[in-house]
Amino acid sequence: MPGENLDFEEPIAVLQKEIGALRMLPRTSERQEELERLSRRIDEARRDIFANLTPWQHVLVARHPSRPHTLDYIEQLFTEFTEIHGDRRFGDDAAIVTGFADLDGEPVVLVGHQKGRGTRENIRRNFGYARPEGYRKALRAMKLAEKFRRPIVVFIDTPAAYPGVESEERGVAEAIAYNLREMTMLTVPIIVLVTGEGGSGGALGIAIGDTVLMQEYAIYSVIPPEGCAAILWRDSRKKVEAAEALKIRADDLIEMKIIDMIISEPLGGAHVDPTGAAELLKPRLREALKHSAGLSVKERLELRYQRFRKIGQPGFSEGDSPGPDHVSN
Repeated sequence: MPGENLDFEEPIAVLQKEIGALRMLPRTSERQEELERLSRRIDEARRDIFANLTPWQHVLVARHPSRPHTLDYIEQLFTEFTEIHGDRRFGDDAAIVTGFADLDGEPVVLVGHQKGRGTRENIRRNFGYARPEGYRKALRAMKLAEKFRRPIVVFIDTPAAYPGVESEERGVAEAIAYNLREMTMLTVPIIVLVTGEGGSGGALGIAIGDTVLMQEYAIYSVIPPEGCAAILWRDSRKKVEAAEALKIRADDLIEMKIIDMIISEPLGGAHVDPTGAAELLKPRLREALKHSAGLSVKERLELRYQRFRKIGQPGFSEGDSPGPDHVSN
């Protein structure tokens, strides 16, 4: 179960308290029936709530503190993970994780943003805000993948790149721009998974791929809603309006050709059932890897190029919505 309920999940929290109280009483057949009834009501409440989420509520789900992070998915999906540290220029950035691993016996290279849980771990991971050495470490790992002919799997989950003075001094904009250029030319398959927050250039700096998959309640945007509100309205409190305007949900992004497939999540979001979320993700990841591996290098590079040429077309036209094949059940 999640560590906490979001504000709009209050009806679920009330039912959970009832279940907790019943479980403290001696068990009888009548109480067991009541527990099962309350569990069904929780499922019904979740289904109703999550079928009608606003864009800002999507943001809250994507940021849920119990939502699985990159290392959680690595543990669930891969074996023989060996982490790579450091960019060989400045240092190691714990906000980005890289390494070698196997997916059902097939070797891959993994790259992903990593947030922490708890104050100490979040500080070490810089709350998922990567510095330039993180992006350089990521590219170093990708270059190794190309050298050893391993496909690359990327997990996106960051509010943005770290905007601090030391980050700017060490060239964060240059590091991201360099990654964009180099990733478009890597000859091995690259599969991108947006699993939480896909914020700004911080996300895009490792998000160039042949196929971009996105979990149902993840978000992907040119800027976080708070930053957008502060720029457009000089008022970060207008974050709800900004979330609506930014079109950050998976349904919006697939229509604009920015992502290729929406990966369903367990009822109530990945934070409710991380193992179930990984199980839903794995077959789609394998399909994407198989498809990309079947392309020639020329086709693969052209696919990456055309992705950016097609963004927004025909997604901004009326009557051009994605078909059911875009959604993974």
